[in-house]
Amino acid sequence: MVKFGAVGAIAYVVDLYVYNVLRTGVWPATDAPLAHKPLLSKVISVAVATVVAWIGNRYWTFRHRRRAAIQAEFVLFVVMNVGGLLISVGCLWFSHYVLGLQSALADNISGSVIGLALGTLFRFWAYRQFVFTEMRETAADDDQVSPGEQNGTPVTEER
Repeated sequence: MVKFGAVGAIAYVVDLYVYNVLRTGVWPATDAPLAHKPLLSKVISVAVATVVAWIGNRYWTFRHRRRAAIQAEFVLFVVMNVGGLLISVGCLWFSHYVLGLQSALADNISGSVIGLALGTLFRFWAYRQFVFTEMRETAADDDQVSPGEQNGTPVTEER
């Protein structure tokens, strides 16, 4: 859980940085490329953060659970992150368009704090259940009782 949190913190910084650069510019004197497109900015920032998170989770957090088929694992990882993205964008959409809270601070709180927290809970559960599953499959094989065992203890015949 600590490793997952550390990787998530790095991905969070990437997400927050990319989102704010797209919405407000690099420094105040520059124009923001997507100043009036908060949802598109969030989609792009989450996409970049997803790649960072996948690398960190694959090679550090879940290194003992990763799949041999790297492409299949990445596709599953992206699909689960789309679920997290929908949660985050949904919170941003609700705050920005329904509640009318359209400041940069309100957008950051709704999309990058509330949405991210809810999306992180979903992603942690989804990664363990669907993405990084190799160890669980191996552990299930180890739990099978061999023919000469009963409840994990060798069976001996009495004579």
